[in-house]
Amino acid sequence: MSKVQEIAAAVEAGKAKVIGGLVEEAIKEGCDPLEILNVGMIDAMGVVGEKFRNNEIFVPEMLVAARAMKKGVEVLKPHLAGDNSATVGKYIIGTVAGDLHDIGKNLVAMMIESAGFEVIDLGVDVPAEKFVEAIKANPDCKVVGLSALLTTTMPAMKDTVAAIIDAGLKAQVKIMVGGAPITQEFADEIGADAYTADAASAAQKAKELVA
Repeated sequence: MSKVQEIAAAVEAGKAKVIGGLVEEAIKEGCDPLEILNVGMIDAMGVVGEKFRNNEIFVPEMLVAARAMKKGVEVLKPHLAGDNSATVGKYIIGTVAGDLHDIGKNLVAMMIESAGFEVIDLGVDVPAEKFVEAIKANPDCKVVGLSALLTTTMPAMKDTVAAIIDAGLKAQVKIMVGGAPITQEFADEIGADAYTADAASAAQKAKELVA
């Protein structure tokens, strides 16, 4: 098993205590930091996400894996090319009004951060006005991520997109949406710029949107 595979296995098993050491060993052995990030962590979290969707694992296991990945990313960050004070840009994220779910949002925030963004997390049950205020307060913010896990809060997501557009902020930010009930069709219908089904593809899409 290669070092990168060992890191992936540690992420999947949620071994937060050993992952930092494995990342350091992999760097010393000359592994590419991007390969460690993409294959050892993001792909591993993709596997965890897939198992979660198939009901093979549940929320606690998913969170433990995410924590392990976060620990690994902390050790890896200084070695990632271009990791200095200049980030890819700011990314504002939050779960829309009426929705208190944060696991998916937290995973996306973690992935987005590991992709080089500075993440501003507004938390859960965030009213549309708060998203608008945050965008205005951060004129260098390029992307906003809206999360909803309940079908009953999909209208709040629609209202939030409308509020951002009505505030004249559409030229400044791209709007990404996601969450269990959200589809590409719904994203198109409400005027969002992008929809992604999982945290790993959210990070990829965010980079594409600012490229």
